[in-house]
Amino acid sequence: MSSPFSDITDTIFDEKEVLSESYQPEAILEREKEIDAFSHALQDVLFGREPENVFLYGKAGLGKTAVTTYMMSELQAEVTTREEADDLYVHELNCNGKTLFMVVRRLVNTLLPPDASPFPKRGLGTGDAFDELYTQLDRRGGTHLLVFDEIDHLDEVDTLLYELPRARSNGHITDAVVGIIGISNNYTFRQSLSSKVRDTLMETEISFSPYDAGELRTILTNRAEQAFAAEACDSSAIAKAAALSAQDMGNARQAIDLLRVGGEVAQRANDQTVTDEHIEEARKLVQRGRLQNKIRDQTKHAQYILETIAKLEQRDEIPARSKTIQSRYEQVANAYGASPLTTLKSIQDHLSDLHMLGFLIRHERNQGRSGGQYYEYELDLDPLIVLESREEIERSTG
Repeated sequence: MSSPFSDITDTIFDEKEVLSESYQPEAILEREKEIDAFSHALQDVLFGREPENVFLYGKAGLGKTAVTTYMMSELQAEVTTREEADDLYVHELNCNGKTLFMVVRRLVNTLLPPDASPFPKRGLGTGDAFDELYTQLDRRGGTHLLVFDEIDHLDEVDTLLYELPRARSNGHITDAVVGIIGISNNYTFRQSLSSKVRDTLMETEISFSPYDAGELRTILTNRAEQAFAAEACDSSAIAKAAALSAQDMGNARQAIDLLRVGGEVAQRANDQTVTDEHIEEARKLVQRGRLQNKIRDQTKHAQYILETIAKLEQRDEIPARSKTIQSRYEQVANAYGASPLTTLKSIQDHLSDLHMLGFLIRHERNQGRSGGQYYEYELDLDPLIVLESREEIERSTG
């Protein structure tokens, strides 16, 4: 019996990893202005001086993290050639789902000597963790750049951004200097900080705008030259992927995903070249995958409500009022062995949230004195995708 892989003898990909999310390009394209602003903000590191704090803003997929990784690598290489520069240490942390104590403890543990015991998870407070952090920074000396990705997700972020930038002026550290680099998807993050923090942070702000079609085409052309075998990707397919992504969110990650999935579609069809048609099919697959992830991110009961409305839509029973949705939702929840939410208000709250997130269309009805004012809901997406996503989620968690 032959192997199921025996017929696979060729591939249109050369270096497919170039199209993966984890790939870090050697050169950053179409972000020259942001790189220039970044280098000016960090130039003091080259002369042994305290660096400016830098905050990067922009939606996901616009190059903030890639540019930061590139800049840290380039700065570390440059520091080794400068006599005036102190030793440079870069500490990168993702703040999503972390508490302030967890973040400070992680920093402490990266600075401790190899033979030291880790800072304890329990028994000590955040103040103790900050004290130990200052001790270890001074023990190590040099310049420390603290990179906080998704910093807007951190609880007690005001404390972090008040303590660290003032650590030297407050006498907590004397032999080390610290600079903060914050990365946020939220353009209004600064406004959420306390006035005390905003007044003392003194940061350089770098805003990342969406890519246009021409910029995305440059990025994709560069990636395609590395990722595909010679003449395995048509230039019109690259242009189409760039145009589709520019029309949507101007997101480089999305554009690269389209190119990668387009290549996979072509390969499954045994086609030797990626064309516009493959990119169009990839668009449908990528959209479906993104939507499935959004559904998966919702709470169980929000998912049950989405499944309920999808089933109502298949029966042509939409738009539906919250009372109708509640009674059908209870059947869905019971079918999964879950205890349904007990009040209509809790159902209405979920419906409102799902509407704001773009899952639902809400119709306002006003029947005057006889019927009053109320809302009706229907899906703003394909009900089949919702039901398929729910089946997949239950299979993966069952």
